[in-house]
Amino acid sequence: MGNIESVSHEHRIFPPSAEFVQQANVAGMDAYHALCAEAEQDFTGFWGRLARENLQWSKPFTRVLDESGAPFYKWFDDGELNASYDCLDRNLANGNAEKVAIIFEADDGKVTKITYRELHAKVCQLANGIRALGHAKGERAIIYMPMSIEAVAAMQACARLGITHSVVFGGFSAKSVQERVIDAGATLIIAADEQMRGGRAIALKSAIDDAFALGGCEKVRNVIVYRRTGGTVAWTEGRDRWLHDVMANQPATCDPVPVGAEHPLFILYTSGSTGKPKGVQHSTAGYLLWAAMTMKWTFDIKPSDVFWCTADVGWITGHTYVCYGPLAVGATEVIFEGVPTYPDAGRFWKMCADHGVTIFYTAPTAIRSLIKAGGELPKKYDLSKMRLLGTVGEPINPEAWMWYYTVVGNSRCPVVDTFWQTETGGHMITPLPGATPLVPGSCTLPLPGIIAAVVDEAGHDVANGQGGLLVIKRPWPSMIRTIWGDPERYRKSYYPEELGGTLYLAGDGSVRNPDTGYFTIMGRIDDVLNVSGHRMGTMEIESALVANALVAEAAVVGRPDDVTGESICAFVVLKQARPEGAAGELIAKQLREWVGKEIGAIAKPKDIRFGDNLPKTRSGKIMRRLLRSIAKGEDITQDVSTLENPAILEQLKVTL
Repeated sequence: MGNIESVSHEHRIFPPSAEFVQQANVAGMDAYHALCAEAEQDFTGFWGRLARENLQWSKPFTRVLDESGAPFYKWFDDGELNASYDCLDRNLANGNAEKVAIIFEADDGKVTKITYRELHAKVCQLANGIRALGHAKGERAIIYMPMSIEAVAAMQACARLGITHSVVFGGFSAKSVQERVIDAGATLIIAADEQMRGGRAIALKSAIDDAFALGGCEKVRNVIVYRRTGGTVAWTEGRDRWLHDVMANQPATCDPVPVGAEHPLFILYTSGSTGKPKGVQHSTAGYLLWAAMTMKWTFDIKPSDVFWCTADVGWITGHTYVCYGPLAVGATEVIFEGVPTYPDAGRFWKMCADHGVTIFYTAPTAIRSLIKAGGELPKKYDLSKMRLLGTVGEPINPEAWMWYYTVVGNSRCPVVDTFWQTETGGHMITPLPGATPLVPGSCTLPLPGIIAAVVDEAGHDVANGQGGLLVIKRPWPSMIRTIWGDPERYRKSYYPEELGGTLYLAGDGSVRNPDTGYFTIMGRIDDVLNVSGHRMGTMEIESALVANALVAEAAVVGRPDDVTGESICAFVVLKQARPEGAAGELIAKQLREWVGKEIGAIAKPKDIRFGDNLPKTRSGKIMRRLLRSIAKGEDITQDVSTLENPAILEQLKVTL
């Protein structure tokens, strides 16, 4: 790996403590290198061993990897299993039945605990109720719920029946729900009346009704509604059913339906650089294997740990490290309904102290906002049980890393800066807390079996120290299988011919340290913005803006933001005269609300700038590099001689 100390003049190095190494699941760099060597020497043997040791197979597999249809790889494809069985039934058999599976804290602070035995019974009752409504293996279900035990139970119940679920983040609009219902061909929706966030009730069921009103949801036969708040909701008899009624009088046991290893466990929609969200399809066995392995390796999970991943189940992090990973390894986890600043900015730290959290996993956006809201607040709470910290969603800047390490972790908890994506299913490049010396701002080294590299635009490896495209050279079990219903888009997006058609293109730029080989992620290479760890397609936001009757044209770019990592800046040409002052502010407000309604609040532009036109070349191409410079407040030093309308640049500097 090179001499770690040789880069200490650039970054401070934090080696793992001797105490941590002694107890770690991967103890020391020698253990890490041994796993990497095993994968290198016998790639399929390595993955086959992990799959046999970590998953329960109802029908054992005989073939580890089928590359004949590359890049549509198949893993363990002649084997059968059930993800819900692995997460729940195994814990009843191995002594964890009375162990607390989930500690749920509601927005108002009320705490509910559920054991593995109780969670198993709840999931079985819901699965039996869904089956009684006539739903079965091979169908698709949309889940649109708040963070709750019920959301996890809904996902697990679908998995138990072989129903492929697609969770939609509770902050997304009715239109987003409708698009996903149509694309997935969903026949079932599981939702809630409302959700609670920051002391406010936010309607969910009404978005489902609005989605039906938009049309195209005719395949949905049943809508199951969890009564979270008791708020008033519209009701369609014969279609809508209360969750408690569906579960009532159902047996507390339900035989899990065996599915093939490649059976789609879930579809999760993520933004692409074109307007249409893409349905990332994940398998059952490969995905679950990596969820379990990364819990053991990255988080060094132990039976006594209390694990808290703050992500919503509407995102991949909430799938892998809330619904599946912790339960697959028999962990106790915390699930939180609310927001980190309600009733005050000490909420996260109070919860960590109250529940004895030992492993805490959150996003750099949350860390930065909590620093801003009260950088000394963690010191007011007893965080002595904390032993490991993690970050997810985007690269963490070294300053925030140091605060996290020193203030929250009291300079004794390793920080695992995890690089991965919706498409990868689980961690790809990350420190191992009992092995890897840490460098603030670097996700360090790939996990064993993950063959990552940095290449140029022709797919050739570049020298360490030189920036390029981040790629994965060999398939891995938890990888995206395809884009739902659009295999050609999958091939073009992730295995482009320009790179030879054999390299997985992550879509991020990266550079490796010349001495250590450590990876640092430099940001997106396409037109996908990363706002608070959520990927938003610029085309998607532009399409929403142009759909407004006032808008003639729009271009969207990102700019650095101290809190969210990246914020959305929209340049808009109206069908009427360019507004100024209060009139402009009013229209900007209307357009923000419009985008929120069309896509979701996360997509609202922070900056909106109006112009008589957009900066275009004489051939009509929008010069986005100039817009990026304007958004950042940079002086325009680039050549603008090819612009059709250079004077427009001054107009676009005005922010509303």
